[in-house]
Amino acid sequence: MILNVLGCSGSIAAGCKTTAFLLDGDVLIDAGTGVNDVPLDALARIEHIVLSHSHLDHVLSIPLLADSVMRLREAEGRGPIRVHALPETLAALRAHIFNGVIWPDFTRLPSAEHPVLELVPFAVGDVLELAGKRIEVLSAVHTVPAVGFAVDGGDGGGWWVYTGDTGPNPLLWERLRRMKVAHLVIETAFSDDERQLARISRHLCPAALGHELAQLEGSVDVHITHIKPGEIAAVMSQIGRLGTPHRIHALTAGQAMRVG
Repeated sequence: MILNVLGCSGSIAAGCKTTAFLLDGDVLIDAGTGVNDVPLDALARIEHIVLSHSHLDHVLSIPLLADSVMRLREAEGRGPIRVHALPETLAALRAHIFNGVIWPDFTRLPSAEHPVLELVPFAVGDVLELAGKRIEVLSAVHTVPAVGFAVDGGDGGGWWVYTGDTGPNPLLWERLRRMKVAHLVIETAFSDDERQLARISRHLCPAALGHELAQLEGSVDVHITHIKPGEIAAVMSQIGRLGTPHRIHALTAGQAMRVG
């Protein structure tokens, strides 16, 4: 499996695209502004979207994607794109985006019988079987109901883990200690100079990241995501002083990662 990093920034600016990962071309993990650079024919091949939570930087491409691919998928006789998320996240999409005010309800377009989007609930601990891939739903601790995801590399290849947006989270590390983690994508949104803001917003700063990573055994490839624009140098400099056995790098849009 190949996972393409479409976006991994904590907000927007020139060259900064918010969170979105495309797995084997047909499963989208979060749907931030990184989706905007995907060609139309490739967008139409996406069959599943899994969402970590309802915040705009992770969902804002869904309504535009639906509008873009609806005609192509209808002409090809294809079914709806299935959007998988916590019930609370799906409720937020219905109430605040697909409400006819912010955007038309594409869960009922082009018709209620054959919509371009279908909303599908999951729960923490579920293992999703999507387009031949196994994705486990992990716990997260954020200001809204949230999750992370672990993609099974199969054949002993280890798991690709994405924590989603989360503050300190003992349940996550309890689960990861029972997994062979090959890649860990973990957010560090703020520098230590803004650790109070990180705590209030349930994000990590480098000091908190160090405490969290100390709970993960071995030496793992760790990829830092969700850094705010203009803060990459400060955040990565502080992370570089953590003294961890893990191999830590800043994630970049356009990067491709092999899973399994």
